[in-house]
Amino acid sequence: MTVPPSSPAADQAPRVNAGRLWAGGAATAVVAALVAVVGILVARGVFDLEVLAPQGQGVWGDADTWTYAWVSAGAALLATGLVHLLILSTPRPLRFFKWVMTLVTLAAVLAPFAAERSWESVATALINLAIGITIGSLVTGTARSATAVARRSPPPSGPLPYPQ
Repeated sequence: MTVPPSSPAADQAPRVNAGRLWAGGAATAVVAALVAVVGILVARGVFDLEVLAPQGQGVWGDADTWTYAWVSAGAALLATGLVHLLILSTPRPLRFFKWVMTLVTLAAVLAPFAAERSWESVATALINLAIGITIGSLVTGTARSATAVARRSPPPSGPLPYPQ
């Protein structure tokens, strides 16, 4: 379907400042990783819950803590790539992005309860919720600030500057 030249949509095209978008995505990755680490520290250190590690591993736990942080950072970068693709290819890209983030976060919150129902599952679900909200809100804000609608210049009016 083509857009008639007189419609407002024909005069606007999204422009993405990719450097700004990906810098925000990288910053979001760092924050998401830190949210994961802090969430695990609170669950283990304050509430003495065995989140992602056996009891004998202590507050910092085993490598799963750092794997969780890296996966959280990777999820933030994946979300940045998704929003970049959506901005370039879909109408109302942030609406689609919010739907995707909401459903992915919901799946991540419900996943710990598939194996068992315990306080550790609740803690993991809350950590996943915090990571999902962090990534969704920060990437959405970054996408808004990195996207501008460029108005295409109207065709010249009056006589043409060259012979026909």
